[in-house]
Parts: sequence; structure tokens; C-alpha cells
Amino acid sequence: MQTEPRATARTAVSNVSLVDRAYRIRRHALRMGEVQGQGYIAQALGIADVLAVSYFHALRYRPDDPEWEGRDRFLLSIGHYAIALYAALIEAGVLPEDELETYGTDDSRLPMSAMSAYTPGMEITGGSLGHGLPIAIGFALALKRKKSKSLVYNLLSDGELDEGSTWEAAMSASSFQLDNLIGIVDVNNQQADGPSTKVLSFEPLGPKFEAFGWHVQRVNGNDIDALVEAFDMARALSEPRPRVIICDTKMAKGVPFLEERESNHFLRVEKDEWQKALQILEARRQS
Repeated sequence: MQTEPRATARTAVSNVSLVDRAYRIRRHALRMGEVQGQGYIAQALGIADVLAVSYFHALRYRPDDPEWEGRDRFLLSIGHYAIALYAALIEAGVLPEDELETYGTDDSRLPMSAMSAYTPGMEITGGSLGHGLPIAIGFALALKRKKSKSLVYNLLSDGELDEGSTWEAAMSASSFQLDNLIGIVDVNNQQADGPSTKVLSFEPLGPKFEAFGWHVQRVNGNDIDALVEAFDMARALSEPRPRVIICDTKMAKGVPFLEERESNHFLRVEKDEWQKALQILEARRQS
């Protein structure tokens, strides 16, 4: 978390702490999943490294003041990834850790799909895919008109690339020269109806964003060092155009027996498997 001017490159030593943050985000997500016995756990495990770099390297925010005007805005377009963002907000100190035990229960501030009216630090209500990037355009335009130095980050999924509204927004962002907008696309090649590339092929993705006027980087979304470098470059660019970081991630990253499940868009996990998953994470952390 940063409240001072943004830093550029970080040292390898600081990246070690980011690995630990990612581990804890995964751990928080598994503990929340255990409350319901099921959920979008594979997405949370897969995107944990991206969230660690976002919240503990790139974003400017104040944990005790989620509505601070000078903050960077992190927009979660993929509402069903809420469990992953809750885990990051808990790790960041925006939400108390003991609240994870309420995940998905009545009157919880942590509903199973993202709702900004319920959760501190949740900028928008996600759900119907394809809305996040259009909303991010509005955020970025408003901040520019206020002459704010804050950035807008928008996490969207490869499944959302099926939506025409996403591409209309992409074209608008470059037309408006929104250099305060950083898109983050989670490419895990999985959606409810099967592999994303088979439901509706979107490759070659990088050249498509480039054709729409964006600065494009594509990285391994489970490689902390590569993510740090990509975020630093996106923030440092002086070109008057939006930036996108395409992140290739692995569903259920860090827990092999969940990674290997053929259908892991919405995971149902047996009672005895939650502790097994946590133990595997801990063992990998110490290795």
C-alpha cells in the first residue's frame, strides 16, 4: 500500500514479501470457501498473485479510509471473483480478518457476488459481465476532469471478451486518450460453458488491443517478478493512451489436486479437502 508518490522498480527482496502476500490471499480465500463448501475458489487462487502486486506494490489507498479521494480505483468487473478481492481487502487491512467467517451468509458484508453498497473497498457492483470496462471509462474521464493523479485499474476476464460492450469501451478509452486507465485481463481459459477460447475465440488478444489503440503487455499472471515489471511499465508510460496487462493464469494455482479438476469454474470441495488444500499451500510456502 502506498500513500506517497508511486515508486518505480522494486528490489527482489520486496518481491519476496509479495509472494507471502499472495500466499495469504489464497489462504483467506480457502477459509472463506470452506464456510460455504463451494464457490469460485479456482479463480481466487489463480488471480492471487495479480492482486498481491496490485494491492501491495501498485495501488495508492488508505486502509482506514476506503473512500479517500486521492486513492487509485480498483474496479472488479467480474462479480463472481468477489471472494478473491475480499481476500485481498482482508490482507490489506480494509476488512477485518474475522469477518471472513461470515462469507456468503445472511447480512454479511461479503456476499458471494460483488456489491459496492455492502463492502468497504469495493468500488462497483459486478455481476453481468461486460460492464466493468465501460464503468472504468467513466471513472477515468471523471478523474481527468478533476485533474486527479489517481489511476483506475479494471480487472476483467477472458469470458468478458465475448461482450460487445467491452470492445466498445476499449475503443472509447483510446479515443479519449485515457492514460490513467490500466486494464487487467485474467486469461485462465475457463468459463461456465467450457474453455473460453472454444466458447468464442478471442486470440490473438494482444494485437486486438493494440489495434484499438492500447499499450499492451502480456505476462505470466502467476509470476510475481513479471507482474511487478509490467505494472511498473504501465504506470510509468508517458504515452496518451490506455494500458492493458494481459495475465495468463492457472485456475486453482497452488493446490495441484484442484488444478487438475476437469471442471473448476465453480468448485465443490469435500469437507476433508479444505484442510488438505491449506496444508499444501503452507508446505509450498515453506519450501
